[in-house]
Amino acid sequence: MVDSVFMSELSWPEFEAKIAAGAPVFLPLGATEQHGPHLPLGVDVALPTGVCERVARAVGGLVAPTIPYGYKSMPRSGGGELFPGTVSLDANTFSLVVRDVIRGLGHHGVRRIVLVVGHFENAWPSVEGLDLGLRELRRDGIADMQAMRFEYWDFVRRETLDRLFPDGFPGTELEHASLLETSLMMLLRPELVEIDKAPTDGPANFPTYDRFPVPEGFVPASGVLAVAQGSTAEKGQWLMDDHVALISAAVRKEFGL
Repeated sequence: MVDSVFMSELSWPEFEAKIAAGAPVFLPLGATEQHGPHLPLGVDVALPTGVCERVARAVGGLVAPTIPYGYKSMPRSGGGELFPGTVSLDANTFSLVVRDVIRGLGHHGVRRIVLVVGHFENAWPSVEGLDLGLRELRRDGIADMQAMRFEYWDFVRRETLDRLFPDGFPGTELEHASLLETSLMMLLRPELVEIDKAPTDGPANFPTYDRFPVPEGFVPASGVLAVAQGSTAEKGQWLMDDHVALISAAVRKEFGL
């Protein structure tokens, strides 16, 4: 018998048995998006998947295959669509993919699902997908699905942020490809991090509005919105410890585990 938290590594009888035992299913919502010259395009897949894996082990859950494409990258939170390799979905397409996965899982017995956003722009389209999925399940006579939806980076203790940013936290949006994501990647996938290529053209100085089309020079040329210098795997572990502890506690509370 395969003992794995990854749904894709189980046979159908193994999956069926775990779901029958009440295992919650985590669905990471990622993206394929630029993360500067020092990080790979798959950061928003690797990070939520890594968080979900650890939380699933802690609460007896499973991790569904990560959705690898997200809603359009925006300049003030992801650098934008102009960077080569950034491949995105329309909001409607993304929400329908989420809907279909939720519907499929529900029809195969899943009654506890956790949507874990790993790409800033996925936040609201994921709400739409969840709403549509639950609506269709109710239409099909399945009204007992319980769901949670959140961004993993919100689960960090204040004292950890103060420790990481003694001069003040710049905010989640500007941390794109910066210290938080780089440190977590150094923890999870160090072989994909080229820290010597981390740029020094940040932090970005954005106005409090978007511009269309995006003016030249609006986004740092590197695509890194703050500063990646000072990133370490140890700092990534501080973040991961908070993510796992706080998310696990929330899931146990809401699902009565």
